Amino acid sequence: MSFKKRTPCRAVLVGVFLLVAATRCMASGASGDIRFGLAELSIETTAGVSIPISVEIAIDDEQRAQGLMNRNSLEDGKGMIFVFDRDQIMSFWMKNTLIPLSIAFISSDGRILEIHDMKPLDLNSTRSNRSARYALEVPQGWFSRAGISVGDRLRLDALLNQT
Repeated sequence: MSFKKRTPCRAVLVGVFLLVAATRCMASGASGDIRFGLAELSIETTAGVSIPISVEIAIDDEQRAQGLMNRNSLEDGKGMIFVFDRDQIMSFWMKNTLIPLSIAFISSDGRILEIHDMKPLDLNSTRSNRSARYALEVPQGWFSRAGISVGDRLRLDALLNQT
């Protein structure tokens, strides 16, 4: 008798829990509906060439966690910049990321410190060797195709106006 009285109550509690969990997932963007800011930036090479790039801006924890997950493509000249509030050693993985990417770790003054390639769906971390403020993900190989290398500078003025 006691068991029968608890079963409907447990079923209701489980149902409420699942409803709350589903609502929180939708609110957090787990269904892919997270919105990102946009900015038109440029990278100045040491040779004095300015290379434009259109970026989505990931500035909060939800946006940074979602990143470029579940996308089928990313065009050259486009990317996502991850903005942090302090310099730190960064670590990125490719969970649920279907496209090959290159990542640049960038200092607070915009200097590109490191560039690494990352494989789709790879759960191993790509870690910065130095503290950085920003990380910029682009289609794999775009940095070299565009003539961008370590030591070049991301112009931050348009980004700082967005954040």
